[in-house]
Amino acid sequence: MSLRFPAEWEPQDAVLIAWPHAGTDWAERLAEVETTYVALGAAITRFQRLVIVVADAALEAHARALLTAGGADLARVRFVHAAYDDTWLRDSGPITLRDGDGFRLLDFRFTGWGGKYGAAQDDALIAQLVAAGLFKDAKHQRIDFALEGGGIETDGEGTLLTTWHCLHERHPGLTRQEISWQLENALQQHRVLWLDHGALEGDDTDAHIDTLARFAARDSITYQSCDDPADSHYAGLQAMGAELAALRTADNRPYRLFPLPWARPIIDEGRRLAASYANFLIINGAVLMPAYGDKMDAAAAVMLGNAFPNHAIMPVPCRPLIWQNGSLHCITMQLPAGLLA
Repeated sequence: MSLRFPAEWEPQDAVLIAWPHAGTDWAERLAEVETTYVALGAAITRFQRLVIVVADAALEAHARALLTAGGADLARVRFVHAAYDDTWLRDSGPITLRDGDGFRLLDFRFTGWGGKYGAAQDDALIAQLVAAGLFKDAKHQRIDFALEGGGIETDGEGTLLTTWHCLHERHPGLTRQEISWQLENALQQHRVLWLDHGALEGDDTDAHIDTLARFAARDSITYQSCDDPADSHYAGLQAMGAELAALRTADNRPYRLFPLPWARPIIDEGRRLAASYANFLIINGAVLMPAYGDKMDAAAAVMLGNAFPNHAIMPVPCRPLIWQNGSLHCITMQLPAGLLA
């Protein structure tokens, strides 16, 4: 087929992020969260390019200074000026399909995670990036269907993994068959695998798949497990693990499963935060793993190393991110090789 949704582990040109500033929801803890962005920038530029969206020249200068001090390779960083309301580019950034020798940038309807936060953030970002000349040989396609990038996982060969809770919340009037058809048609997938169990306290996305279960290869899935029967997540994540064990690959084989360890509860002002190790980012030659300053960080790195034996595992401190209900994968979007101008 001429249109194809590539897997995250395929070669990339760059990773796209948006720098937090005082006009975003990070204002209250801006300096703290910038430490994560600096560590992320340093980790990515060890392996590949990084594209950073900034609001203006002053923010670019500020980010440059922080990244330089943090050891990032500025020769591999490109800044783009655009307007944005927040920094969760996994959900408001481009979902890229390969289109023959070019690309198609899918721009789904962004509703602010089901309208939880009033008006959705600036969903014109993709059009701004196209206008800025960031992409080459790419068509911008608006799709009138509510979907966030964190809600879907693909193996690059036509299998999509997602959760019923999230997609049903976005489309309560549609059946599972109808939603599957929309996803298969828009994303050029042969089939959709649904999970009915699994959710994290402190996650306001209605169970995005990228907090729960991720493809590590066409025949492998790594997922967030919970081995503490006293924890409120135990029953749901155990049920999700059983669902994953029952899934089959396109050639009818069971998936190889890699359960990720369970971090101790992180409580912030009485609210439990969603510390998921499944919210990792795959880049060229490395997997960037969210680290939470927990004793399970090391065990999570070992398990991800088992799932990705040909990648370096690079922990990135993400405790500041989960204060805003997301983690590492949520603030990034990979750009496939050949996409950048």
